[in-house]
Amino acid sequence: MNKFGLALTMAASLMGTTLMADVVTATPGQAVNIVLLPKFLGILPFDQADRGAQEAAKELGNTGTYQYIGPTPENSAAGQIEMLTTATTQKQGVVMLSNNAGDQIAPTAEAAQAAGTKVVTWDSPIPSGKGESVFVAQVDFGSIGTVMADMVFDEAGGAGEFAVLSASPDAANQNAWIEAMKGVLASDAKYKDLKLVDVVYGNDQSEESYNRALGLVDKYPDLKVIMAPTTVGIVAAAKAMQDEKLCDKVKVSGLGLPAEMVSYTLNGCAPEFALWSFVDLGYLTYYTSYLLATGAIKGEIGEEFAAGRMGNFKIDEDPGRAGAKRVLMGPFTVYNKDNVEAASK
Repeated sequence: MNKFGLALTMAASLMGTTLMADVVTATPGQAVNIVLLPKFLGILPFDQADRGAQEAAKELGNTGTYQYIGPTPENSAAGQIEMLTTATTQKQGVVMLSNNAGDQIAPTAEAAQAAGTKVVTWDSPIPSGKGESVFVAQVDFGSIGTVMADMVFDEAGGAGEFAVLSASPDAANQNAWIEAMKGVLASDAKYKDLKLVDVVYGNDQSEESYNRALGLVDKYPDLKVIMAPTTVGIVAAAKAMQDEKLCDKVKVSGLGLPAEMVSYTLNGCAPEFALWSFVDLGYLTYYTSYLLATGAIKGEIGEEFAAGRMGNFKIDEDPGRAGAKRVLMGPFTVYNKDNVEAASK
């Protein structure tokens, strides 16, 4: 090799070393008190996120405390605000929040940050971004809108009426996905024969969601699809259609867990739905929180870090919330009769 070639090789090697050095890795064994605060307790996706967080805590050898706490579904918004206030008083290092209180929780989050308790959101962010260090996003919210629109298109045969059964009116993630879906429907002539007739809320409670689904069918006799971007709502809607023997007339789709949806997919009530791994989401959120709390990263745009078995991630600007920051996980999977059984085990 000539001198010029050797110089290029050495330069490339040095650049590679520099680039690798820019990816921050965690120093295990530090003490950080971390709280996982979901929208509420009692549903499987949040329990799966807890499992992922515990996996990360074990890997990192965190010598601090870990708490998995949450309000009841009936008291979700007020309960989250109260629990975040308590965590701040207790001087917790980080609260990992799946927000169900909209911007009502922003002043409490700002107070937490001012007192030294970092707030890392996951699953559902603070809409304004106020009081939030960074949002760990399960997937790009715009892409969820496209997937939802496509699933409605498929189940409706490209034309007809459909309705949305959402969680709560203050659920930032649900609202963003619905708006993204509306944007897709309005921007592409492919969807011109689909008509969104209503958006209703079951507040992520099974009985209420079940009744809302039946109410939609009663109110709109020509309804073809119920789109439920909530794991509680999609199961409740599918069961309602099954119980009323309406699966041939009204299809259900949305975001659900394979283990809970397998029977409804195989019997044709919910032919396809989508989701991501909540275990991975809890794992990545814990890594992000630990790195922030230990000062390894500052939560600034452009920072890159390693998150154990999941690889490297980068903090960037959240395209859906001006001035807010996110870590994008991805991907999601669309489930149907061909893959739902394997995924449900």
